[in-house]
Amino acid sequence: MTWLEEKKVAEIAAAKRLAVEVDHLTYTFPDGTTALREVSFQVEEQEKLMIIGRNGAGKSTLLLHLNGLLKGKGEIKIFGETINKKNIKKIRAQVGLVFQSPDDQLFMPRVLDEVAFGLFNGEKEPEVIEFKTKKILQNLGIAALAPKSPQQLSLGEKKKVSLATVLVLGPKVLVLDEPTSGLDPASRRWLINYLKNFNQTIIAATHDLDFAWEIGSKIMLIDEGQKIAEGQKEEILSNRELLEKHQLEVPLLYLLSKYQS
Repeated sequence: MTWLEEKKVAEIAAAKRLAVEVDHLTYTFPDGTTALREVSFQVEEQEKLMIIGRNGAGKSTLLLHLNGLLKGKGEIKIFGETINKKNIKKIRAQVGLVFQSPDDQLFMPRVLDEVAFGLFNGEKEPEVIEFKTKKILQNLGIAALAPKSPQQLSLGEKKKVSLATVLVLGPKVLVLDEPTSGLDPASRRWLINYLKNFNQTIIAATHDLDFAWEIGSKIMLIDEGQKIAEGQKEEILSNRELLEKHQLEVPLLYLLSKYQS
């Protein structure tokens, strides 16, 4: 095999590197309610998976397993490493989770402190912490919010700060729970444009199917804790019968794309 052929094989292997593997995940709440039933899927590095489903389908519960906040039956691997008690700190550095409600994530008196907080667990140099914190605030266009209390902010601003608290840690997998929920049109458009240019793996749970159409490369539909369907976005989000059966609708952006073509 020539060096060029070896390089091509290596590039193909790298392109197919698995970021997340979930194998037969089942989770039951303490009251006996089963939230997830034998859910299995894989996400390649830099792939953007949108998990869709109606409210109560199990989307949020599934996301909470991806960095070990919940532990059910089954196996979850992050870049080939099974989540366990010994490596949970490493896993959480790789998988950044942004909650649906910023108020569940923000607790410090100032935005600057909020974003810097996570860095103190692994970074000892104050200058480095300050540099990384200011850089991510600038990248997200919220540097002016640094001295403010999170409680003074709008929902859109709070969501940007929540995103900053995760991105400042440099995760390889970004996990988002209903990221567009409650956002005004301008904030929603900003988020979509930002995520379109985000080069790391994204897993998002959403019932905003226009958002899923714009951001996703692959779609997984779940209902009553079970995986119903999985495939490329064109395949799943164009299937009116499938979506309506699970109380969802074909996204308007898909219909417009068909009309324009």
